[in-house]
Amino acid sequence: MFVLQIEHPVPSFEGWKQAFDSDPVGRRQMGVQRYRILRPVDNSNFAIIELEFETVAQAEGLLAAMRQVWARVQGSIMTNPEARIVELVETIQL
Repeated sequence: MFVLQIEHPVPSFEGWKQAFDSDPVGRRQMGVQRYRILRPVDNSNFAIIELEFETVAQAEGLLAAMRQVWARVQGSIMTNPEARIVELVETIQL
């Protein structure tokens, strides 16, 4: 399992969430199996997203598509995105 982690400040979490929910790149068609949205408890204008994929190629494809979206919305929906692709090595539920 591979995870695309994205984080960035947002001027309005509600506005960002509305844009995220509009799904401009077609997450399911790009191979996303599951995603989580997180927000720091001390900063309501920051978004962290974790998107899970079966292959690293799918994660790289979505990241490339997101970079095109970010170029169009930089400064209005979000700013300074940081992204990385990680491999899920172990999950333990206690």
